[in-house]
Amino acid sequence: MSASPGADPQRRRADLRRRLIGLAERFAGRRVAVIGDVIADEFLYGSPARISREAPVLILEHDRTVVVPGGAGNAAANAGALGGEVRFVGLVGPDDAELMDGLRGRVDASRVLRPAGYRAPVKTRVLAGGLHTARQQIVRIDRGPAGDPGAAAADFERAGLDALDGCDAALVSDYGSGLVTPELFARLRERLAPDGGRSAAPLLVDSRHALADFRGCTACTPNQAEAEQVLGVPIGDDPERLERAGRELLRRTGAGGVVVTRGSRGMAVFVPGRPTDHVPIFGSDEVADVTGAGDTVIATLTLALAAGASLCEGARLANYAGGLVVMKRGTATVTAGELIRAIRTDFDRGGED
Repeated sequence: MSASPGADPQRRRADLRRRLIGLAERFAGRRVAVIGDVIADEFLYGSPARISREAPVLILEHDRTVVVPGGAGNAAANAGALGGEVRFVGLVGPDDAELMDGLRGRVDASRVLRPAGYRAPVKTRVLAGGLHTARQQIVRIDRGPAGDPGAAAADFERAGLDALDGCDAALVSDYGSGLVTPELFARLRERLAPDGGRSAAPLLVDSRHALADFRGCTACTPNQAEAEQVLGVPIGDDPERLERAGRELLRRTGAGGVVVTRGSRGMAVFVPGRPTDHVPIFGSDEVADVTGAGDTVIATLTLALAAGASLCEGARLANYAGGLVVMKRGTATVTAGELIRAIRTDFDRGGED
């Protein structure tokens, strides 16, 4: 941080506040490549009408349907909303025009592939509620992609490598389609660090099912459930298990740092050779919607590292962004202005002691 450990607490707080705000202000214009699996997040809204006579289920009168980019698309949208210049590489179908509308004006989608016969996977969330009640998700329906994503693998890799040229940071998002592989990640890493060392530009990875296979990233941000799945051990509320898990994740991934997100418990930041940094939750633990919050967190961390933040500073900024986005409905984004206001509000209320 900016102030020395011996500085008085008030000065340390003032320096940290100024440092975090300065970093958020430097998000604007940072060139970020986002490469990964695009998902169509579909939200079907309805008003409760009556109970069906066919079965004991609720009948909804359809109000509207909204489709927004999810997965890597949501990460790209968040990076763009925060002020980054985003080069997005993904795969959608020729008929997924509505999906791409959510990126228009904020993201360079010229490298997004649209092969014939393909359709992006869809997550349909059905939400019920009226004019004076909160919309509550009652069911989610998942549909896999139509067509073979692997048929576009060579073009996808070429587009990903092209997006890295001159970028300030890169984010690889793996949602399990089979398109984003450890082999692809290794080639992207080699392009950023041809001498075999650490990447000159930060390279982050978000893998929902195979994190340990993506070795040598600058940082990753698994949630606690994902960390437990990778390691095959429960963590729960046990601080010793959390510490062992974080250190083991560092070893298995070869990452420069691991940020474990823990919902209402905040974040734990692990860096080799340094004590673990625990970041408390920002905002209320009474969240509105956690959909896509992980994308917001890693997009914010990617921009923060591109702007020159340490991993601990970046995690704090990502913590603010995550706390903001879970108070919004659906797959949402956070702006740099919202982020800066949150920092100021938190410090004014005595946060970050």
